[in-house]
Amino acid sequence: MFKIETAATAAYIIAALLFILALAGLSKHETSKAGNTFGIAGMAVALIATIALAVNRSISPLGLGLLVGAMIIGAAIGLWRARVVEMTGMPELIALLHSFVGLAAVLVGWNGYLDVENAPNSPEALKLAAEGMTGIHSAEVFVGVFIGAVTFTGSIVANLKLSARIKSAPLMLPGKNFLNIGALVVFFVLTVWFVIDPQLWLLVVVTVLALLLGWHLVASIGGGDMPVVVSMLNSYSGWAAAASGFLLGNDLLIITGALVGSSGAYLSYIMCKAMNRSFISVIAGGFGLEAGPSEDKDYGEHREITAEGAAELLGSADTVIITPGYGMAVAQAQYGVADLTRKLRDRGVNVRFGIHPVAGRLPGHMNVLLAEAKVPYDIVLEMDEINDDFDETSVVLVIGANDTVNPAAAEDPGSPIAGMPVLTVWNADNVIVFKRSMASGYAGVQNPLFFRENTQMLFGDARDRVNDILAAL
Repeated sequence: MFKIETAATAAYIIAALLFILALAGLSKHETSKAGNTFGIAGMAVALIATIALAVNRSISPLGLGLLVGAMIIGAAIGLWRARVVEMTGMPELIALLHSFVGLAAVLVGWNGYLDVENAPNSPEALKLAAEGMTGIHSAEVFVGVFIGAVTFTGSIVANLKLSARIKSAPLMLPGKNFLNIGALVVFFVLTVWFVIDPQLWLLVVVTVLALLLGWHLVASIGGGDMPVVVSMLNSYSGWAAAASGFLLGNDLLIITGALVGSSGAYLSYIMCKAMNRSFISVIAGGFGLEAGPSEDKDYGEHREITAEGAAELLGSADTVIITPGYGMAVAQAQYGVADLTRKLRDRGVNVRFGIHPVAGRLPGHMNVLLAEAKVPYDIVLEMDEINDDFDETSVVLVIGANDTVNPAAAEDPGSPIAGMPVLTVWNADNVIVFKRSMASGYAGVQNPLFFRENTQMLFGDARDRVNDILAAL
């Protein structure tokens, strides 16, 4: 006899496999579209199975209506946001989506408390008591609410920083590391207390504590580390989803949360390694904690170049490397850059791209922008693949990048970004830097590159300047 429960379990297994294929596909440019398709298919299977289970368990018509209504509203909002969001807005949108996952975990945790600990005579509470699982359930509630609340407020702060609604500089409260450690110690003590004697006020306290901790953790991280923060919050949202899965008894939510949590944590590790920083140091505060090069330090005079002069240099070059940053995304210059690349390659110039692991404000942000503009994948190289080639490069175009091409990271031990691996663009014969002004980058650190003898500044909107170069060519 056909059983909905068995079919749903099989559907969850299929959905989990599709999510694994999605992660595998997203690891390469060439397979990223297929990876997205696998992810969409997996979520569709999961939603259908969940609705079928709800109907099989005799959910009330009102409950089913609310479930379907929530899905329709959520799908409509998601499709609308996906259609209207610019690529420059992707980092803050993703941070905001992480906050939704955190809030959902908090609500699921509170619902779990109200359904079991606050109602000891309910069927679910009596079942857990008979199985000796009440203490485990209480721990799941407490931990799930804590992780979810940290993710919720942390993601909101990340969204505000990435969208420039608050300053990217780190919040420097006295003894901030002790505040973080103290909050974790208090959380551990309260968890033990709640498992022994689950009371409402304990859940209220840990919710408030986690909300404050999430805010403080991300607020005290400087702009230079924001790509890692987005990745870290992605991991947190995964663990929050897994905690919700335990409370709801949903195996797929546990599997999916674990996949997201572990992959996000590994991505954070990769990015911290690329920045020569420890994950703990990023959590503790990130860039901007030490006194770096003063904005008033005299590096000499910068030199300027016109679009026509840049076109002349490019036209006579044998090799060109383009190193994009978030400024390219803001100016939406990727299409002009792609046209410039094609024109130079048609002239026989060897054009390649150098991508720093934390270029932009989201892992892989620059790669996505260039793929969107149809730049060939084979000429888009990672930092480690291209750094040795700058010595033999005629012209480097630094388009909207700053901290990722800052020689202070390699040459100034007192710099806040000291030790961070950067693209060694200054080793090229000529460097042309596209910038709106001489202002420092997102990490708030001045860049001596701008004052080097082989560097010339091309001021203005990057898209306009690229188009001017194209016209001159």
